[in-house]
Amino acid sequence: MARYTGPTSKIARKFGEAIFGEDKSFERKNYPPGQHGVNKRRGKKSEYAIQLMEKQKAKYTYGILERQFRNLFSKANRSKGVTGEVLLQLCESRLDNVVYRLGIAPSRRGARQLVSHRHITVDGEVVNIPSYQLKPGQTIGVREKSKSLQAIDHSLSNHSNVYEWLTWNGEKKEGTFVSIPERIQIPETIKEQLIVELYSK
Repeated sequence: MARYTGPTSKIARKFGEAIFGEDKSFERKNYPPGQHGVNKRRGKKSEYAIQLMEKQKAKYTYGILERQFRNLFSKANRSKGVTGEVLLQLCESRLDNVVYRLGIAPSRRGARQLVSHRHITVDGEVVNIPSYQLKPGQTIGVREKSKSLQAIDHSLSNHSNVYEWLTWNGEKKEGTFVSIPERIQIPETIKEQLIVELYSK
């Protein structure tokens, strides 16, 4: 399966929450998509269906494909910490996610594009791999030639979220990945334990 590039509102409605950020379409129709819409009777979901839904939500939220996600889970499972928490920390440490968290791009999809098009640097070197895993202390910045891009300025001017594990220097247009975030610092409403249970079957 290729990466999803269709309407984000439809996916947000499927999960019942605006997983891609502010969404006016979702606010108008915050019920599952489909011909019968809000009136359709929906049976009780099985335990497996609930776990699968949570995994799909995490994948869509971070824009990660199945094989990449499974690899991240395997890496988290081999680590010493709590598997579900480490899985989310690995997702949050991806370069495209940090570019989005810093406000350089308005969405993770936009952040992935900026990284792929060589607009982003890590420790002064251009990195064009969205899945690049950042380590604490590394500096993420906008490439010198790209600092005048209107899209980046517009995104930064509309950005108001502050994360304890990231710092930002507006003059230099660069931020620092200070530390790996604790679970309580990650704002996503993902029930990671359900994902662990699904992969452990």
